[in-house]
Amino acid sequence: MSWNPLAEASLLFCGFVMLLFLGSLVLPGRKQVGALLPNGERPLYRLNGFLLFLLLVAAVVLGTFTFGLSLSVIYHRFWEIFAVANIVSFVASFWLYAKAKDKGPSFLKDYWYGAEFNPTLMGVDLKLFAYRPSLMGLALINAAFAYLQYERYGHVTLAMALYQSMTLFYLLSSFEYENGLLSMFDMIEEKFGFMLVWGDLVLVPFFYCIPGYFLIEQSHDLPLWAAVALVALYITGFWLFRGANAQKNRFKANPDARIWGRRAETLEGRLLISGFWGIGRKLNYTGEILIYLSWTMLNGFQSPWPYLLPLWLASLLTHRARRDDRRCRSKYGELWDRYCERVRFRMFPFLY
Repeated sequence: MSWNPLAEASLLFCGFVMLLFLGSLVLPGRKQVGALLPNGERPLYRLNGFLLFLLLVAAVVLGTFTFGLSLSVIYHRFWEIFAVANIVSFVASFWLYAKAKDKGPSFLKDYWYGAEFNPTLMGVDLKLFAYRPSLMGLALINAAFAYLQYERYGHVTLAMALYQSMTLFYLLSSFEYENGLLSMFDMIEEKFGFMLVWGDLVLVPFFYCIPGYFLIEQSHDLPLWAAVALVALYITGFWLFRGANAQKNRFKANPDARIWGRRAETLEGRLLISGFWGIGRKLNYTGEILIYLSWTMLNGFQSPWPYLLPLWLASLLTHRARRDDRRCRSKYGELWDRYCERVRFRMFPFLY
């Protein structure tokens, strides 16, 4: 690395984050009260991420066809942008620690895990905001691989086209159902420190793109039957992932909601045992693993490296399911034990 590429990468990365922050600040969006946090607060969020993402996509399309914009610059400056993202993560985490009002006795613990649950800047919730450069940055990196493949070979392969479609639809849907982010484990249980900052700004965009990276030089043609099978796997995973989360959110908003055509069945009106939640305690995690596996398998089996992503995600979500189980047992007590007797499987029926 030399100074000029690093300076260019700094402008690209910091300018991107600043534009997203400005959009988060000024764009209209529905306001929603979040879940009750361990510190007793209920933060208020502005949900304008979907509109911001649509504007980003429109800007890329307009820039490409009007001004000849090429996202392949992201590929050519990948490692410099990666370095800048790490530096920003360290600096931002120090700033979060410095501005926190209620610090604990351990600097390392507060720096790593965070000292505040929901720090804000100019009224923007920073923990929710961090999803935006994370997931939208991932979308741009993925797109850069398609731009590069087209520039090198004059076409985009079927596998690359499916990868772009699957990942973009998944990321867009994450912001279309942005209220679902508010009930995620890290939003309601974790403080905001280096662990989440680095995970959002570095781990997700620069590691979760690995299947797309290996598709650039893919030499084999994807058979039609394989494409159909992987699309079916993707749809199945999406159905589990979004369906389970939607049922949970519907039940929280209205305990009398109908699920799969019938009134929701519960334990004492507190724990849902209808639909997906009567089959497994974390089938939404199972669905997400299947989604990532489907677009990773577009690479075939020429290299083991793309499969690091679904393996990592499976280990992460399995660990998170155990942590969530402990949290729920502490919260619900004997009622949770009854729920586990009724719904025996966590993520994989008859296996786990």
